[in-house]
Amino acid sequence: MKRFLLFASVLLLLSGCSANWGWYVVDPTKTSGWNNLKFMASGAYYTIGMSVTAILMSVVVGLLVAIPGLSEKRGWRMFNRTYVEIVRSVPVLVLILWVYYGLPALSGITLNVFWAGVLALALSDSAFQAEIFRGGIQSISRGQYEAAQSISLNYRDTMRFVILPQAIRLILPALGNQLVYMLKMSSLVSVIGMQELTRKANELVVSEYRPLEIYTILMLEYLVLILFVSAGVRRLERRLNASDT
Repeated sequence: MKRFLLFASVLLLLSGCSANWGWYVVDPTKTSGWNNLKFMASGAYYTIGMSVTAILMSVVVGLLVAIPGLSEKRGWRMFNRTYVEIVRSVPVLVLILWVYYGLPALSGITLNVFWAGVLALALSDSAFQAEIFRGGIQSISRGQYEAAQSISLNYRDTMRFVILPQAIRLILPALGNQLVYMLKMSSLVSVIGMQELTRKANELVVSEYRPLEIYTILMLEYLVLILFVSAGVRRLERRLNASDT
């Protein structure tokens, strides 16, 4: 919050540079500006909740899709390749619209805007997660598998206790990038009425008629969120590296 207010204050200093600028709509020293800022920030709850839920789902689905891609059987590898190529070729916005409007017509299952957004984001990201996991697992040396076999571990236990812990450490930066990507792509869910950051900003623009000022604050909101996520991922990386040494 302090960083956000600092950024907002810097912008307010620019308000005198042009008579056409109206930074008063997001001026925290004014009652109306403070209320506008709180209104915009209230969408962060849904942005964060939707993004975190979607990334957790996509990690699980991505791992389940990645493992068949490592199989020696051609059928399982084809399943992996078909899923990845089809899902990642569909634009996120199109997938959101299809899940929200098309899925009820296809299956009779109606989802609210939150879960429709989560499902669409998770499906879209799962294809990328599958490739990340596949690359991470394949980067583990063959000697690790042989060492696991020497102590009579089956395939499931080998993956669980030997391969995946090492692979996750290798792919952690990529997983962090995907969370950043998810935070940004969550803005697209505003098209189906999700009251997240972008939707709140759009509603405020309609009432205040100040798109420059409001969308600038919106960019800063996403910037602060992504800076926190990036810092958290780097801290986790340092802790994992410290535990290795």
